Amino acid sequence: MEYDEEGTFSIWIMDTFVHILSSSDSKSMIQMFNVSKTYIGEVKVEALKDINLHIKRGEFIFLVGPSGAGKSTLTRLLIREELPTKGQIMVDDRSLLRMREREIPYYRRKIGFIFQDFRLLMERTIYENVAFAMEAIELPANEIRERVPAVLEMVGLEDKINSYPHQLSGGQQQRVCIARAVVNDPLLIIADEPTGNLDPDNSWEVMNILHAINKRGTTVITATHDREMVNRMKKRVIALCDGCIVRDEERGEY
Repeated sequence: MEYDEEGTFSIWIMDTFVHILSSSDSKSMIQMFNVSKTYIGEVKVEALKDINLHIKRGEFIFLVGPSGAGKSTLTRLLIREELPTKGQIMVDDRSLLRMREREIPYYRRKIGFIFQDFRLLMERTIYENVAFAMEAIELPANEIRERVPAVLEMVGLEDKINSYPHQLSGGQQQRVCIARAVVNDPLLIIADEPTGNLDPDNSWEVMNILHAINKRGTTVITATHDREMVNRMKKRVIALCDGCIVRDEERGEY
């Protein structure tokens, strides 16, 4: 079913079909139905091909595969940075295709995103970096003052509250990113290679924090090339290759 920028009849039919399917699976937080994404340029690239995927609330997912397999495209679709060429995506019972532009910022408030390259505000303190995520959605100052120190304590950085990013190690900076991602209590965390720039000890610290957050009920999707981490944690593993899901295993390995 082709996506059409004007949201015409084909999307209405797909929405109706998806509503019937999704209503029977209330535990699913993320549902993809026949999702494809094609980039048109000098060379046509099929980044995703006919993806069908269901992720339940509270799951911990490892998204694996070689570079160019489609992992980044899939995460961009989930944060509604891009739209699929075909298919339908439902997140928390909302159609991302039918979401209006003005609704997108509110939708993204439910998602915490952790970047491989940290993307911290270097001129601001650790407190200010985490508080910024709350200020962006205009939460009250008293709530910010109460919640930010609590979240920094959760990730073991309560003693760095007035430090600046350049004064922290890579592992500590990534923990700031985690604090920033969870401070608004999101339903979903998407981590893009969160241990890619870290040594093994710091990698385990970061993953243990994500695991603890997941245990509190937050859905976590981690795109990674860290074979040892995936093999030791024994979570659900979704493997992509050439834009297709080639393997989906509970307690899987890389």
